[in-house]
Amino acid sequence: MYKFANSSSEKFKNRRFSKMLAVLVAFSLFIEGCKPKQDSIETDPTPTGKVNPVDAISSDLASKWAEMTMKMTRTTSGYTPPVASRAYGLAGLTMYESVVNGMPESQSLAGQLSTLPTLPKTEAGKTYNWALAMNAAEATMLRGLYATTAKEAARNKVTIDSLETVLIQAYKSSSTQEETERSQKYGSELATAIFEWAKTDGGHEGYLRNFPASYVVPVFPGSWEPTENGQKIPMQPTWGNNRTFVPANQGMALPEPIKFSSELTSQYFAQYLEVYSLNKALSQDQKDAAVWWADDPAKTFTPPGHSYSIANIAVKTSKVGLGKAAEAFARTGIAVNDAFINCWKCKYKYNNERPYTMVRRNIDPNWKPFWPAPPFPGFVSGHSTQSTATAEVLTNMFGSDFKFVDNSHVGRAKDEARNVEFKARTFDSFYEFAEESGLSRIYGGIHTRQDNEVGQKEGRKIGRNVNALKFKK
Repeated sequence: MYKFANSSSEKFKNRRFSKMLAVLVAFSLFIEGCKPKQDSIETDPTPTGKVNPVDAISSDLASKWAEMTMKMTRTTSGYTPPVASRAYGLAGLTMYESVVNGMPESQSLAGQLSTLPTLPKTEAGKTYNWALAMNAAEATMLRGLYATTAKEAARNKVTIDSLETVLIQAYKSSSTQEETERSQKYGSELATAIFEWAKTDGGHEGYLRNFPASYVVPVFPGSWEPTENGQKIPMQPTWGNNRTFVPANQGMALPEPIKFSSELTSQYFAQYLEVYSLNKALSQDQKDAAVWWADDPAKTFTPPGHSYSIANIAVKTSKVGLGKAAEAFARTGIAVNDAFINCWKCKYKYNNERPYTMVRRNIDPNWKPFWPAPPFPGFVSGHSTQSTATAEVLTNMFGSDFKFVDNSHVGRAKDEARNVEFKARTFDSFYEFAEESGLSRIYGGIHTRQDNEVGQKEGRKIGRNVNALKFKK
């Protein structure tokens, strides 16, 4: 269905960085790669006309922090997909709010997001280095988010502090000491305020309760049953009770699944038979897609992280400035956060069984899905919901015919068990990636067609509600 490309992240490297590679030591290289042109940073928070001082700064700064967020998610324990989606939402929102006062046509989301009435303000008549403000804000937010255990908190702090320090050196040369300190103070206070707001959303320290032992698994005809790996308690059964970022996403009516039936001629039976039949005759491309989009939380940045990675690819491909990059990460983060809340609300309202349960009971007792099912109910598909929500917000920002190469997993070792190599995949639009992401779970044998199609419809609604926020004045 889709073309493959041999492109890698090398095409995105900074050209000036490459030219100086032979003459600078490693640490100096990194600093130089982060450094904007000397005349590119304007710090007046109230410029005249339509000048946007933030978009005069390279988006590399936003990309570096996005990549750090994805790295922290991959290497920090307890960051299951729902928990990770919240982290991307908070990191993206913080990124945007840290620079919005330097974007004269844009406005804060304070007063628009659920129970977020206000945020720290910049000082009237004072100048700010917006790069340093974002740098301090992201570092502060990530230190708070990725502090699961004392050992991991200490390790992550060293990694985050290191990037923050390097970027300070890269961006402070155009500022006075007073402006530098003021900008960093503002960024840190802003992130702290957002982090405090997030503590009341129901997901704070969610990494500590992924599989609550107190949860009683419902039992009824067609209900979810423990997975092949013996996981008895499903993942994050109360996540759907969390507060969404966007008020309109909180009250969305839940879709209903096809009613359970044991009849061989029923629509219910047909849904699962289709998955079984397809799984028995997968093409190589379908196998490739199933593995590419699996985004195993134990080895990757999780499914919402894949959406954040695609936002990063869009930012790099389009070569936008820092302001538009920050908005792209904010929209994507908010979209995946709200998508996982609503998706999880639906999963645990209906507790629908996965194909491996129904197929083994009624069709083939020895069947093994191409990809092992995750430990939570099926309806609706999280992949379909969050990918489509992401496609909706990125299409709104970058257009409906945005061609890109997804190289998110290039460099990973071959999946020997399934004979799949991680080759970059090429798409002609964001909706094309969302379509493949959703279908990949049917190829994997872990979702039915209704899980996918209903998830897509819900994701589109969620994304449109994000786009309805007033980012512009």
